[in-house]
Amino acid sequence: MITFFGALLFLIVGYFVYSKVVERIFGIDDDKPTPAYTQQDGMDYVPMPWWKGSLIQLLNIAGLGPIFGAIMGALYGPVAFIWIVVGCIFAGAVHDYFSGMLSLKHNGAQFPALVGKYLGKPAQSFINVISIILMMLVAAAFTAGPAQLIAQITPLNFTVALILVFAYFLLAALLPVNKIIGKIYPLFGAIIIFMAVAIAGALVFSGQSIPNLTFSNLHPGELPLWPLLMVTISCGAISGFHSTQSPIVARTLKKQSEGRKVFYGAMVGEGVITLIWAAAAMTFFSGTGGLQAAIAAGGPAGVVNEMSTSLLGTLGGILAILGVIILPITTGDTALRSSRMMLMDSLSKASKAFQGKKGVVISTLSVTIPTILLASIDYSFLWRYVGWSNQVVATVMLWTATMYLLKNQKFHWITSIPALFMTAVVTTYIFYAPEGLGLDYTLSLILGSLLWLAVAIWFVIQLWKHRDSDIQATVDHH
Repeated sequence: MITFFGALLFLIVGYFVYSKVVERIFGIDDDKPTPAYTQQDGMDYVPMPWWKGSLIQLLNIAGLGPIFGAIMGALYGPVAFIWIVVGCIFAGAVHDYFSGMLSLKHNGAQFPALVGKYLGKPAQSFINVISIILMMLVAAAFTAGPAQLIAQITPLNFTVALILVFAYFLLAALLPVNKIIGKIYPLFGAIIIFMAVAIAGALVFSGQSIPNLTFSNLHPGELPLWPLLMVTISCGAISGFHSTQSPIVARTLKKQSEGRKVFYGAMVGEGVITLIWAAAAMTFFSGTGGLQAAIAAGGPAGVVNEMSTSLLGTLGGILAILGVIILPITTGDTALRSSRMMLMDSLSKASKAFQGKKGVVISTLSVTIPTILLASIDYSFLWRYVGWSNQVVATVMLWTATMYLLKNQKFHWITSIPALFMTAVVTTYIFYAPEGLGLDYTLSLILGSLLWLAVAIWFVIQLWKHRDSDIQATVDHH
């Protein structure tokens, strides 16, 4: 119990203290008009209140990620609390802040455009493809589950439910951001917060003891902690998907100082939600063994339903159904919206077909059709690839932020240290994971370390380049 409340306190203090450090290093100017005004188009660039942007950002980045990911990550035991807290404060929230604020700084630019500016065109081309594929994978993975549940509790079959979900996706992607997303997302954002607070309250007063910190790996399946935990719990710690969502809200902010509350604050909010669900999962089922049995019986959705109904009664059952249906759908629709925006940004200069209102329709259909086909694939298969590609995107975003800080002679360690850490995660994971090369664990550690070393050498070279340019600039100034 002490560990849980200590972790909660660290997250709150992290927001009020470290977010201000990050904001000061980045540098803001409230006298400079934001893209919501300078690029206002009534479609994507629309000024909105910061509190509404915060709830939209929370729902965009959260969905079922901080619930399902937390449940799967809870299998490792209380050590997951460390990753949630440290990852959220020093990596995830920093990642989200820079992805949102760099977008705002560059007229609402999408993530691939930011990568191109600070890491070069080859990196932009690579991340453009990876990001759009990630968006479609997320939309597909977060569509099949809700459609299956709708088919179970209504007279509709799976195909009809899938069509209805994608019909909504099309509306949300085609209509101006303030018409659907701006109106109903704050309400849904409030639902996910209420769910977490209600579960936390019921858990504390249930008489069950939330396990305290142990550094042992308690996974019943004996899966290695490194680097699997860092991929299993992404939402709530650090998630590259967020960097694709932040530009949606960056195009609606009225002033730069709102970025700390919207981007850093929403990520800390997601960290709190993840912490609550992880604690509830490992407590309610009396340890990781019981949790694994519950997951095997009904999947993460079944675990959510059982905990919610048992701890909150009828209200809990209703919330569980709302959560499992609404939350992934509201993540899927903004995933498609983001992929549509990325496609337009990358192709609008080359073809008039991707410009204006016509471009919006063509781009939306271009990403929706393959997503519908992907939605028919097994959810667990899709999710494995979402996890890896997601953390690759997160790592690239952290390196993008690092190069921004280096080029502007700012304190880069707030992003370069998390970037180095996440590089180690993804380089090891790709060798070991089943969706990667599936190699022996020890061999994966060795090969991952060698690949990480190559990236670290590249980074040292960048440090020397910018050191030399800074010295030359100083000489020229004098």
